[in-house]
Amino acid sequence: MKELLRTLVEIPAPSGYESQVRSQIREWIEPLVDETRVDQLGNLVAVRKQTGAPRLMLVAHMDEIGLMVTHVDQKGFARFVPLGGVMPIHCVGGRVRFLNGVQGVIGVEKNPSSSEIPPLEKMFIDVGATSVDDCPIRIGDVAVFERPFVDLGKRVVSKAMDDRVGVAVLIEALRRIERSVFETYFVFSVQEEVGVRGATVAAFGVEPDLGLAVDVTATGDTPKGHRMEVRLGAGPAIKIRDAGMLADPRLIQWMVQTAEKAKIPYQREILEFGGTDARAIQLSRSGVAAGVLSIPCRYVHAPSEMVDIEDVENAVKLLIHLLQTPAPLEHRH
Repeated sequence: MKELLRTLVEIPAPSGYESQVRSQIREWIEPLVDETRVDQLGNLVAVRKQTGAPRLMLVAHMDEIGLMVTHVDQKGFARFVPLGGVMPIHCVGGRVRFLNGVQGVIGVEKNPSSSEIPPLEKMFIDVGATSVDDCPIRIGDVAVFERPFVDLGKRVVSKAMDDRVGVAVLIEALRRIERSVFETYFVFSVQEEVGVRGATVAAFGVEPDLGLAVDVTATGDTPKGHRMEVRLGAGPAIKIRDAGMLADPRLIQWMVQTAEKAKIPYQREILEFGGTDARAIQLSRSGVAAGVLSIPCRYVHAPSEMVDIEDVENAVKLLIHLLQTPAPLEHRH
């Protein structure tokens, strides 16, 4: 699991530019499914067929937060806008890597006072250029944070755990599961960080009876941190609500009962900010029952996100049990 995660997180794939990580995922999963396809927006859709069974859409997003160059000045410094929820507090002094391999460091116009966090508009990327003519990046070039994977034993740290850890859970479930009570669509979505765009079109195309997003959630287990019940190491979380959706109570019950029957540790999650691809599934066509299987993650949207490897393993186990347990829903097909 650690090596799978390491490979996934170190591939640069900011929103709208997911082709490199998509190619790697497709190479791994193609032998494990009945068919794969890529839609016009770039979602990778893999199908395990089961004639007459309810149609389940599982989704994990491939994209990560990033930066896009908007202007290069005469001295070769680049201004940028965020792709997704980039927080200024994590930026100054941070290193970035562009998709063409160019590396740079984020600077700020002048050292702010210790109590001030400068906005992104006052920051720039320095790639070591001396003028606009020798600057190796152009308007519209995109970058991701440059941070390697770190193995701390029980816990691992990297950029892009959001949501390559969800991608890893889907891949590992595919590798391990032999039978399912669903016709299952494994969707690796694009552009989640800029407004759940990939999942919106994927859900319209799949037309599922029920949907589950597999994504990270925040924790409340750091000193004076956000007041939240979720903590690292206590198992995957079953979402009840977030800022974008209310999970279907029938699916919450299905997930809780399945976890308890299989003796898999789990947590109940309420996230007061942020959302997932489940919102897009839920609002697709005439409405879909949707829920979320969450992996607890510290420092979400920082360049160093931390997950507990036992939570990841237990998420895989729970997902496999869910795939083998009928959901309490009428299905249309």
